[in-house]
Amino acid sequence: MNETAPLTVDVVSDVMCPWCFIGKRRLEAALKSVPQLNVEVRWHPFQLDATLPKTGKDRQQYLNDKFGGPANAASVYDRIRDAGQLEGIPFAFEDIKLSPNTLDCHRLVLWSRADNVQSDVVERLFKAYFLDGEDLTKAETLVRISEEAGMESDLVEQLLETETDLDKTEAQIAKAQESGITGVPCFIIDGRFVLAGAERAETIAAALLHAEETRSDPEAV
Repeated sequence: MNETAPLTVDVVSDVMCPWCFIGKRRLEAALKSVPQLNVEVRWHPFQLDATLPKTGKDRQQYLNDKFGGPANAASVYDRIRDAGQLEGIPFAFEDIKLSPNTLDCHRLVLWSRADNVQSDVVERLFKAYFLDGEDLTKAETLVRISEEAGMESDLVEQLLETETDLDKTEAQIAKAQESGITGVPCFIIDGRFVLAGAERAETIAAALLHAEETRSDPEAV
């Protein structure tokens, strides 16, 4: 192995965004197709709906308010379900009872970086919500996920009872919005190239290769 610094991929996403789950799968497929690249993936917060209360909102009411009725919501989610199936994601939208405020989820993702398990925690949050219909507003759900990922769950439990890093998380979300990000997922490659939306794996892989080829100082650590 040489000492070349890893190529960074900063992923701005929200746990309650199904396209972000699909985007994660496509990013993973892209990375597998370019094994010669040394890539570091970092996850950053975004909120599709910051108005949701901390305790969440009834899922059906949320969908009715957002899409104007169950028929419109079904049309939108049928398309997402089909896209998910192509990526091996068996979305179970019918099992979701609550649309969560995801700030605490984002705090958990932030803390997980210190243990180098960010992608694992993000994966577990996506699965808990979209496959198992779990309530992500409950601290015990997040604590269990942290334990399964190998984090210090006792510490996570204590931190969730406080406002630790809440301001930092909100500031990161505001920064993303100020930089022009209005939807997620958003992939920022090497701090230079932006892919907005759940692009195909082939597109992500091509962008990774182009970023690697055009690095100004590829030997810098």
